[in-house]
Amino acid sequence: MVQNKYKIFVIGPAYPLRGGLATFDELFCRSLNELGHNAQIISYSLQYPDFLFPGSTQYDQSGIAPSGIKIHTLINSVNPLNWIKVAGFIKKEKPDFVVVRYWIPFMGPALGTICKSIAKKGIKVIAVTDNVIPHEKRAGDTAFTKYFIRHCQGFVTMSKAVLNDLQKFTSSTHKKFLLHPLYTAFGEKLDKQEARKKLNISVTDKTILFFGLIRQYKGLDLLLEAMGDARIKQQNIKLLVAGEFYEDKKLYRDIIEKYNLQSNVVLFDKFIPNEEVKQYFSAADLLTLPYRSATQSGVTQVAFQFEKPTLVTNVGGLSEIIPHNKCGYVVEPNATAIADSIIDYFLNNRETAMSAAMKEEKKKYDWSIFSNEIVNLYEDLIK
Repeated sequence: MVQNKYKIFVIGPAYPLRGGLATFDELFCRSLNELGHNAQIISYSLQYPDFLFPGSTQYDQSGIAPSGIKIHTLINSVNPLNWIKVAGFIKKEKPDFVVVRYWIPFMGPALGTICKSIAKKGIKVIAVTDNVIPHEKRAGDTAFTKYFIRHCQGFVTMSKAVLNDLQKFTSSTHKKFLLHPLYTAFGEKLDKQEARKKLNISVTDKTILFFGLIRQYKGLDLLLEAMGDARIKQQNIKLLVAGEFYEDKKLYRDIIEKYNLQSNVVLFDKFIPNEEVKQYFSAADLLTLPYRSATQSGVTQVAFQFEKPTLVTNVGGLSEIIPHNKCGYVVEPNATAIADSIIDYFLNNRETAMSAAMKEEKKKYDWSIFSNEIVNLYEDLIK
């Protein structure tokens, strides 16, 4: 039961922008509204200039806007005059507080300027920091992040690794580690055979999945090296790679050719829209996240939604999310360790027990828990 109801602005990507951040922000806003608050999203009219965006498009191609959510498409990430205008809009609307999504230092100047301006009017700012130290470092990262963080009053991280990183930027005591909620927007799991037929893959093959945008730090090359292991080949295990390449494919194609994996690796080289996500997770026996570095990964929360056992590497906050030998595996980021656990999974028929553990474990990732904790943090700020 909500005792106090608040007007809340969530600042972050949302429809018509695509991707996990937008989906998260829309689910978060809806959750706050379901708890009785008046929550709205302020999104980006320009998120990245085209020359900085490595993918095919930044926009959702479905044409289906999320229902029941008010989205203001306002922020131009590179126009300082726009930042002042957006801050003016927020001050005029007088929310009790804003929750700002911070995932990359590039957004530091825009978001920091907006937060600085509204904070002068007494509007509290809570930052949800996906990363404060980015995976792919660039000049200016530290300065931009310091500028943004200086103008926030409360902080939330979704991994303990990011919470530790945050200590380097702020001494604020108003910091919380919260569990990343489930990606419920993708629907319920399908029958495995039905999902495989939709993807035109064998209903009988042992199948693992790599899902998400493909960047160097995500370690797809390590997984392909593991697929070259003689034991994996003997078991005739298949790998589905579902995601858009954000870098040159040559490295990956060379490994496929080196180990003669053409018949064992199926590439779905595209951005996977929300309505198709359930097909890939339902079709796979095991999800694999062979990252070289990480803070947290939203893909694990998709796995929990579909109760799909998951292999992660022991980097960043991934080991916090997947209990080893219960819901999947936590392994060192090398091809042999990855191959060892894939073989164990299939030889020892782990799927039934691990899927049941995922079903039980996912109960703690309910959206209402996350949203109530955000509100509690705001109430701590105004005591």
